[in-house]
Formats: sequence, structure tokens, C-alpha cells
Amino acid sequence: MAAMYTAQRPSRCETLPLRGIDYHVRRWGPDSADSALPPLVLAHGWMDVAASYQFAVDAFSADFFAGRTIIAADWRGFGLTRPKAPVDHYQFVDYLADLDLLLDHYAPGQAVDLVGHSMGGNVAMLYAGARPARIRRLVNLEGFGLAPTAASEAPARYAKWLDETRALARGELDLKSYDSLEGVAQRLRKTNRRLGADKALWLAQHWAAADAQGRWHILGDAAHKVVSPHLFRVEEVLAVYAAITAPTLAVEASDDSLAQWNQGRYTLAQYHARLGQVRDCRTARVDDAGHMLHHDQPEAVARLIEDFLTEPVPAAGPAQA
Repeated sequence: MAAMYTAQRPSRCETLPLRGIDYHVRRWGPDSADSALPPLVLAHGWMDVAASYQFAVDAFSADFFAGRTIIAADWRGFGLTRPKAPVDHYQFVDYLADLDLLLDHYAPGQAVDLVGHSMGGNVAMLYAGARPARIRRLVNLEGFGLAPTAASEAPARYAKWLDETRALARGELDLKSYDSLEGVAQRLRKTNRRLGADKALWLAQHWAAADAQGRWHILGDAAHKVVSPHLFRVEEVLAVYAAITAPTLAVEASDDSLAQWNQGRYTLAQYHARLGQVRDCRTARVDDAGHMLHHDQPEAVARLIEDFLTEPVPAAGPAQA
């Protein structure tokens, strides 16, 4: 077995009751109350966990990390944040409500720096538009949003949702299990060719857990595989983007994930056009990286985040007569 990655800055874990669910939260650095720096909140993506950010946290400079509270929670239905009773689907807006109370607990009355990857980036963008005063600076790592939809798609979408809730009840959407931790690591490397064996092993122990028989199961609720019954309304998203007041950095990888996923239905050019609604937004690219760019190039991602969050706020210009 390959050697496992060693975390340079281990996190400590705690449980926070939120909206009827016990949220699993990882924390690095001091308690919020003991730091003059704004908390840094990290939001993970779909079928991922809070521990996914460990490599980027380890790559932050000593000066940036010193005295800074960093918080990452497992979203509901992922990792160790599990519903107390089985559910057959999840609603996207629940992530916004969960984040709202998470910030109330860890940063009451204080604006935070928010970083989100993929699904977490989509949550971060919408939250920053709904609660602009709560976000000091915003970093979106490949949180592209979805391809446009048309109202005419609604009947088929509702039918698909009905079919998939039935399929879930029959066990047809269950996630695959693995015979060992190494098997989980191999699964992670299969979908990310740049992920080293040491990091894959480290992630595997947080991404899955063994049952009494020694089978390893992904720590993600199969109900997440049920399609949302709601269409993606681009006009609504653009209105929310326009309400974002925090300086925003949108980071994308050199591998074009949108082209791979959408086959022309939604492109990087369309994504950039959407970002044009954000009043203060810049973009950056990480070379030699795919969608899991914080795994592929954690040092580059950490530098982008660190430089953006610590750059001086531009001085206000002279008043106009």
C-alpha cells in the first residue's frame, strides 16, 4: 500500500445542530472570537466532503494561516452530516439556509470570506446575492451553474423526479461499495488522473467508511442522485448575481469541464457572460488542473485565494461634483 498523505495542519471536528440535523464541521486555526481576521468559510462540492480542502489549507502561507479561523462543514447528506431519518430527495435552497445559520453561529455580526467549489461555488454565489452584507470577499472554484432550461421541459422533469424517487425506494440508485480503503482510493484516482496515491488514500478515509463486514461505503446519501424537480432558471440566477456586492474571484481549471459535461448545451463563454452581472468580478485559470483543481494544484489554488483575500481594498476616488 502506498504511503498516506500527512496533513500538515490537522483540523479539529465538532458537531453543530442546525435545522434538525447535526452538522459536522471542521475547523483550523483559532476560535473566531479570538481572531481579528475575518473567518474563512470553505464550501465543498457535490458528493464531496469538508476534508477535501485539507491540501489547500496545508498550502496556505504561514503568514496567511496565522491567527485565521478556517471553517468547512459537510453539507447535509454528505460526509458525517446525515439526516436523522431517511429522505428521498434534497432541495438546493436548504444549503443556503444551512449556511445562513452556520455563519450566524461562527461569525455573528461579522462578514466572512467565502470560498466554494463546484456545487459549493453555486451555493456561495447565490448566498452572496441573497445576503450581500454577510460576505466580505467571494471565491468561486468552478461553480458554473447549470445549462439553461426551458419551461417546456417541466413535464418531463417532474416525471423524471417521480420515477427516480421510486427507483431510490427500490434501491436502484444506491452508491457502489468497495472492498477496502485502497479500493476507494482507486475509485478517486480513476475519476481524477492527477490525484496522487498518497492524497487519494488520505481522502478515501474521509470520503467513505467501513461497515461491520469491512465493506467501504461512500459517505453520501443516494438521495442526492435524484434529479431536482425544479428547472434551472437563468434569469433568476442573473438577478441574484447582480445583487452580489463582495469582490468576487471566479477560478476555473485548464481542463474545460463544461465542454465535457454539456456537449455544447452550456459553454465557458456563456458562464463568463453570466459573471458579467457581478459588479466586481475577475477570473483566473489554474493550469494543468481538472474540476478538482484544489486537489490537482493546491498550491496554485491556495495562492490565488490568499492573494485575493489579502490584497488592499482600493481607496475611494474623489467625490464627484
